[in-house]
Amino acid sequence: MPAVLSFTFDPVLHLSDTASVRLETVGLAIVLFVALLLAARAASTSLEGGLRLDDLVFMVIGAVPGAIIGGRTGYVLDHLDYYRANPTAMFDPAQGSLTLTLAVPLGLLTGSIVARLLGAPIGRWMQALALPILFALAAGKLIGVLGGSGQGAPSDLSWATAYDGPGPWGSLAADVPSHPSQVYEGVLVGLAVAAMAIASRLPSFARADGTALFLALGLWAVARFTAAFTWRDPAAVGPLRMDQALLVGVLVIALVGLIGQARYRVPTTTIDTTPAEEPQP
Repeated sequence: MPAVLSFTFDPVLHLSDTASVRLETVGLAIVLFVALLLAARAASTSLEGGLRLDDLVFMVIGAVPGAIIGGRTGYVLDHLDYYRANPTAMFDPAQGSLTLTLAVPLGLLTGSIVARLLGAPIGRWMQALALPILFALAAGKLIGVLGGSGQGAPSDLSWATAYDGPGPWGSLAADVPSHPSQVYEGVLVGLAVAAMAIASRLPSFARADGTALFLALGLWAVARFTAAFTWRDPAAVGPLRMDQALLVGVLVIALVGLIGQARYRVPTTTIDTTPAEEPQP
């Protein structure tokens, strides 16, 4: 059955005879810009205060090396057989790509290290950044439609998608009707955004102690794990794809963080300062 959604547009925006840019790149730039604006707004409206926007800039810069190292490590693990045969290609930036599965947690780690070095209130920043990060992950996946990136396994479902234009497209054999896995993941992470917005109203997740970001990380891991069942990647660890196995580890980290915050949270107590009555003779 031919795909109901067949795309024939040009994924490249031609600025001049010698300059061009991919529509997906433009879309991702806009998504990141909006996410930064949301983060800045969350910082400026934080009830606890004390969040400096210049700290946000340094944390974003600090997250870049972690995201690159994590993204490359995840890609190498996804294609481990190839890199075992070609170990020097692991460090060739012109070969292969990056993946999100390890890029997100390692980027958060290096960004938090920079925040600690700056003396920034990490707990408050974790609270402020939870929703903007989830937004960027959801919208970024949906933007993949503009470049044909993230196409899943071939499918004859009525909502399968195919890219029949000249390209270049972000997936191999993009003209084969396939699961729109990038849309699945974007929608699932979008639902996580809605869940986070609701959870942020609860006292347990409204505290500026990092709980919100651990919850966001866990919800993202579950959403990506679910969407991965439609990917083209072969099973690597039992019935799971390599990314799914790694996402189980990410989910465990998120759960440990949530449990740790709940366990070590100091309850609020009220001290009675009323002077005791003297005993009657």
